[in-house]
Amino acid sequence: MSIELDLSRKPAATAPPNLAGRGREGLRLAMISAGVEEKKARMRANQLWRWIYHYGVTDFAKMTDVAKELRAVLGETFVLQRPEVAAAQTSVDGTRKWLIGYGPNTEAECVYIPDVGKAGALCVSSQVGCTLTCTFCHTGTQKLVRNLSAAEIVNQVMVARDTLGEWPTSNEDRLLTNIVFMGMGEPLYNLDNVVEAIATITDGEGISISRRRITVSTAGVAPKIPELGARTGAGLAISLHATNDDLRNELVPINRKYNLKELFDAIRQYPDLSNSKRVTFEYVMLKGVNDTLAEAKDLVRLLKGVPSKINLIPFNPWPGTKYECSDWETIEAFAEVLNRAGYASPIRTPRGRDILAACGQLRSESVKQKASERLAERLAAKEAAAEG
Repeated sequence: MSIELDLSRKPAATAPPNLAGRGREGLRLAMISAGVEEKKARMRANQLWRWIYHYGVTDFAKMTDVAKELRAVLGETFVLQRPEVAAAQTSVDGTRKWLIGYGPNTEAECVYIPDVGKAGALCVSSQVGCTLTCTFCHTGTQKLVRNLSAAEIVNQVMVARDTLGEWPTSNEDRLLTNIVFMGMGEPLYNLDNVVEAIATITDGEGISISRRRITVSTAGVAPKIPELGARTGAGLAISLHATNDDLRNELVPINRKYNLKELFDAIRQYPDLSNSKRVTFEYVMLKGVNDTLAEAKDLVRLLKGVPSKINLIPFNPWPGTKYECSDWETIEAFAEVLNRAGYASPIRTPRGRDILAACGQLRSESVKQKASERLAERLAAKEAAAEG
């Protein structure tokens, strides 16, 4: 008896392209690839834009002002999918965190924080992992996997709006009014995709979040800071945390490449800085490390001439860290020095600590837990619900 083995390889099925999250030009090119005449492609793209970003639809069949024949072609050619939500958690204080899957071993987190900004803010990630290795930040202990595309960034906003029931877009009674690029990764190392994502998020015919309610945080990629302002008009936040190069070299290692002088030279070139458009400086309070009154006075001197607001951030602990949070009395005394010098210096209330969604904690638990374990948990939960 002879046995024949079929060693031929069949090509893996290719998933249809996803249009959710794409910018206007991406939609126009998709229309052309689907057979729409080039002179009509922009008009068709504009129709899709409103359905995707104003109404939040995920089914081409619901686009009632698009010709039925074209809807059928689009449904056969493309999809309108959200990324997989691998895990979703809600804190006792109302903070929500989503672990979003973008492929095998490729996950990032975004966090919705109620009662921040006008109504609520979404903290989005720009990379999977991070390269910066800031010593007080757990996210920085996780190696960079890759940059997120503009569409993948936008889809974080769409996942949040799905959960919050924010479709269709309305300017009344919104729960999500602000976007902060303060999640995983360094946004200025993925600037092109961040710029494109902001253009989509702020477009007035879609999600329509004002550019003045977008803030991009950087640990100090000095050469890219003026470019960020010129290309986006977004607010600038600086992850500062120290007032001298020696300490900042330790806490924020990118300072070894772009020191405080280079950083502040770049900040002063940021377009349109004024009392109505101030730079936000983030300063995490580390017990016995950067929290003396002398350092508060040094911070006042460092910020001279820069329209500024300082967010004092009580350190959010994570497993294995060597740091502790400054005592509350110390934080208040530090803030008083800044206040007396004329700087707004709110002490940020820790949010989402119980689900590791606070500043510097993102993706901590999800890294430890394997995808197979999360799947087993979800299946067990479904079985329990079915039995109940």
